[in-house]
Amino acid sequence: MIETASGVRRVAFFGGSFDPPHLGHLAVARAARTALALNTVLFAPVGAQPLKPGGPTASFDDRLEMTRLAIAGEAGFCVSLADAPKAGGAPNFTLETLEQLRGELGPECALFCLMGADSYFGLRRWHRAAEIPFAAPLIVASRPGEKMDSLKAALPEGLAMHPAPEGEREVGSVAIREFVVTNGTGRCAPFYVLPELDVEISASQIRARMEAEARPGAEGALGGALLPPAVSAYLRGHRLYR
Repeated sequence: MIETASGVRRVAFFGGSFDPPHLGHLAVARAARTALALNTVLFAPVGAQPLKPGGPTASFDDRLEMTRLAIAGEAGFCVSLADAPKAGGAPNFTLETLEQLRGELGPECALFCLMGADSYFGLRRWHRAAEIPFAAPLIVASRPGEKMDSLKAALPEGLAMHPAPEGEREVGSVAIREFVVTNGTGRCAPFYVLPELDVEISASQIRARMEAEARPGAEGALGGALLPPAVSAYLRGHRLYR
């Protein structure tokens, strides 16, 4: 990995179903890489999401390969098996994954947890959610115009959020707002918001479009236009979401 001037590597864990990985995922990761001077973004397809008992549509192997194709050639973007399927189909919990990664990466690495707005606004339901911001500072790709009150309200119970002295700034044309998250014991952690990422793409939307595209008489590129070309070619070649 590339190191910063201080010798500290800055790595963001970016977990999700990636079913399929799309241009929105890439936009979020690129913005975070710029705004937080990240050396590495770890794209980690999840084995079993506890809050989605039905599981993903595509297999883990397909999602892993599509993720590799999506990030090919992107500086600092890597596929990670940190959230790979567990024995017996046990659920993958983000807190446990972050704790394991922190142990593997060591003290010379600054670890962050990157997520989109949809994931963040469901954070309260996650396993031991109030501990996650302290395991790895959150980087949240927010919607344009999102109110601070809504960000506060979505925090897990027992946590509070306050503006950091650094406030709002722009790094390489990417806006970033910095806050501080605290809990009842006085523990604190930085919390970063990327407030201007207007990426209206969802994986479920793409899957529905790909299914519609397969119907007789449908026009092509209904869902493929929202995907990296290599991913679009892969899912068509493997007849996924049909």
